[in-house]
Amino acid sequence: MKNGTKALLGAMLGAATVGTAGAAEVLVTEDIATSTTWTANNTYNLTKQIYVRPGATLTIEPGTLIASTPSANGSGSLAVTRGAKIVAAGTAEAPIIFTSTNDDFVTWREAANEWGNLTIMGSAYVSEDATPGNVPTPNASNIASMEGLTAAFPGDPDVLYGGGDDDDDSGVLNYVSFRYGGRVVGLNNELNGLSLGGIGRGTELSHIEIMNNVDDGIEIWGGTVDLKYFSIWNIGDDSLDIDQGYRGKVQYGFIVQGHSLDASQGSGVGDNAVEIDGAENSDWQPVTTTTMYNMTIIGQPVDGDHLTAWRDNARAQFRQSIFMDAGERVVRNDNVDGDGGQGYGFNGTLSFNQTWATDHTVFSPVNAPANPADFYTAQSSGKLAEIVDSVAFRNLNASAYTTANEVGVFNAGNDNVLVPGFDNADSPIVSLTRGAPVTRGGKIMLPVISIDPRPANEALKAARTAPNDGFFCPRTYRGAFGPNENWLADWSAADNFGFLVIPGGVLRGTEPCDVPNPCPTDLDSSGETGFSDLLTVLAAFGQTADGDTNGDGLTDFADLLDVLAAFGPCL
Repeated sequence: MKNGTKALLGAMLGAATVGTAGAAEVLVTEDIATSTTWTANNTYNLTKQIYVRPGATLTIEPGTLIASTPSANGSGSLAVTRGAKIVAAGTAEAPIIFTSTNDDFVTWREAANEWGNLTIMGSAYVSEDATPGNVPTPNASNIASMEGLTAAFPGDPDVLYGGGDDDDDSGVLNYVSFRYGGRVVGLNNELNGLSLGGIGRGTELSHIEIMNNVDDGIEIWGGTVDLKYFSIWNIGDDSLDIDQGYRGKVQYGFIVQGHSLDASQGSGVGDNAVEIDGAENSDWQPVTTTTMYNMTIIGQPVDGDHLTAWRDNARAQFRQSIFMDAGERVVRNDNVDGDGGQGYGFNGTLSFNQTWATDHTVFSPVNAPANPADFYTAQSSGKLAEIVDSVAFRNLNASAYTTANEVGVFNAGNDNVLVPGFDNADSPIVSLTRGAPVTRGGKIMLPVISIDPRPANEALKAARTAPNDGFFCPRTYRGAFGPNENWLADWSAADNFGFLVIPGGVLRGTEPCDVPNPCPTDLDSSGETGFSDLLTVLAAFGQTADGDTNGDGLTDFADLLDVLAAFGPCL
């Protein structure tokens, strides 16, 4: 967010609070039963739990601010029911921000639970054994009640998710920042920064940020929705939590473990970076089966928890990723989720170690769908569970790699790199600075106060690339950011609060998927990297030669090189 935009948002928030100047405060007091548009010239204040009812679409214009008055337990919240939609298509220049009226858009605060969250419920398949009548095979009648919402009566449809439409469309979230949220209804019944239940692949989720939340950052129950470009920072429980048979694809995830409140771990101090629950009772289907490319996961090195925790038959592939600064293990076999599951190996399912050694084409026959190859499409190669083509650095706990070694993560054929020692010069990201230690919830936290998350050293060159399948972008680096881009620039709280180091010339946006990467090559088949090749690369970045950059009186090849130099050490 540009400085002028920050100032404008601050002015809007102040004006809305007192009801003066251009931005009017709109108190949202009633559920949304007919299609409605929230406009950028207003600030919207959620006064209670607001539902978007079936058949209605809530459209939120780019640049709209939803700033709710802090309450004792985050009462203002928004839930999109099954059959309803939300279309919140912000832009880097005009993001959509959900926050509290205490947010000044400039300074980070140790805070959360000031308002609720955004919950979206859809009609894709879920695996859930707590609802009477649900069956262990994939069934369109299987439903579940959403965590953190309170039913008005038994069977209240407003809080239900699930169904049999994996292509279900719940709308769009692009360039949306969620800050200082969460609500604690009861033990293990809390609101996450963004809650997604049974969301289908027709829904578009891209450029999402969660900054400070009392519970999980993003939690996904079942469904098939794909997730791209997301940042989860200073979360009070798990940063990314997937459960109940999630079968979507993930790329470009940036996780920074920390704390939001001085509270116990799991209620203000971060727990697992990625927690992966497989299926209810372990042998129900669908079972979580996903692929994640280009993750950058940064833990808490003293008292943080695991970087990846695996439970109840979960299958996940991590590729071209960075794992660093774990407080405990990089891979942890948690086995059971604490909700009655039986763990890996139950009722003829694969053991944990077998899951890491079994091809992705091997489908469990226990409670299987009729068409497993069509049902489980997020994985297209490799093993059911794997970490490949990734970098591990400065995970100093004595048992950090115990389980990873047991399942062969660092076997030669996996193309992983374990960087020895802890010298910053060997870091797989450009820079990271931590603040002084603070004790929160009895845990020692080393907060990240400055970071340039672009790849460095072993992360600059990957051994493989993602499939070019219409969702994944084939990249030649490891981690969530390209060598010459920062897609969090301008629009995110991370940038607003001054956490990001973005050198001059770095692309302050998202590199197009088809841009030659990382450096230009002979694009026109002329036999050399020439003038026209550079023009092609610059055009892909939305750039042009700005004229005579070196003062020789011409706009020529040397000038193009000057412009291109802003994008990294090419040629």
